[in-house]
Amino acid sequence: MENGNQNNENELFVEPGHEFTTKSDDPFIDVLHKIIRLAVKLLAALMVLVIVWGIGDVIYVLYQRLVAPPFLLLSISDILATFGAFLAVLIAIEIFINITMYLKTDVIPVRLVVATALMAISRKVIIFDFEKISPLYVAGTAAVVLALGITYWLISKKTR
Repeated sequence: MENGNQNNENELFVEPGHEFTTKSDDPFIDVLHKIIRLAVKLLAALMVLVIVWGIGDVIYVLYQRLVAPPFLLLSISDILATFGAFLAVLIAIEIFINITMYLKTDVIPVRLVVATALMAISRKVIIFDFEKISPLYVAGTAAVVLALGITYWLISKKTR
């Protein structure tokens, strides 16, 4: 997609080089597109609330872990729980960025969506408790990470 086309508010991204317009000859379809844009704006507003709530949760989790005995010390499980809370907020921020990019350009940022999925699965791996999960679960997660990594690489290679 050329840079001039990225600013056109009436284009949806299907795949590189295959754009189509959301403008229609049918007024009913145009109304439906406006409803969808309104729904996406509502999702963006709700995501901001989730992010703010998530920040509050990070503060609360960190506070709880620090005031519990031993005072001001964190165990490895405490650190992992804190990392999990931080990463959940970062994933929410990535989703918000996806939503706002769509609102600005009517383009679905496929590479950013895959990167967000990679971040989400990475969060899962970081907070794994290997004493409680099965080897099959680890292998399945590894397959998802590999598939997403290959997908991201292919998308990045194609856009260059």
